[in-house]
Amino acid sequence: MSRVSVRGIAVASATAVTAVGAVVGITGTGASTSNAQTVDTASSTTKLLDVPGTAQVQQVSDGVLQQADAQTAAYDEAQRFAAAEAARIQAEQQAAADKAAADQAAAKAAADKAAADKAAADKAAAERAAQAASRSETRTPVTTGDPKAIARSMMNETQFTCFSNIVQKESGWRVTATNPSSGAYGLVQALPGSKMATAGADWRTNPATQIKWGLDYMNKRYGSPCGAWSFWQKNHWY
Repeated sequence: MSRVSVRGIAVASATAVTAVGAVVGITGTGASTSNAQTVDTASSTTKLLDVPGTAQVQQVSDGVLQQADAQTAAYDEAQRFAAAEAARIQAEQQAAADKAAADQAAAKAAADKAAADKAAADKAAAERAAQAASRSETRTPVTTGDPKAIARSMMNETQFTCFSNIVQKESGWRVTATNPSSGAYGLVQALPGSKMATAGADWRTNPATQIKWGLDYMNKRYGSPCGAWSFWQKNHWY
């Protein structure tokens, strides 16, 4: 039942009660003696004059209106509570939906990062495998003769091209090339030249010893001669 209907029924009830009281009041004050006698005769059997007087009727009417106001206030409070509860539930549902969306986005970002990391790791592993394969090709090293022929015998053609590019820039393929400023020495311009002694005591004059040391240096520091050549192109040293 709505607030309007509750109040309307209460007002109608109070009006009816007031109207009855008014009728009774008129009967009690304005009736003739003969009418009073008639009423007295009837009261002995029907008790019609038991109806409350005007003051009592007004009290009843006021009580009905107060009860209606209390019911209206209770209805309003219930409506406010229902609205607040609905708003709370809606806010909780929205918050849950937002959290779910954020969790889904975070999971997707993590999955994308993991996939990118795996792709990068796979690429690096493939590159290392390719470099290892190129270094482990079965070849019969040449230890004497033309320095280029010696170098070519120690690595595949791709790596030799990169190695040759560096040696050409550093020494012009001269075994005894010496940098007057730094003292770098040999085909690969080791600094100091005595580092090449780890590859052989004849490092000063043997191109095979110098190439062996230079190839080992490039592999350890840059992964391969081509890795060293890529660095050299950017920095003009290696």
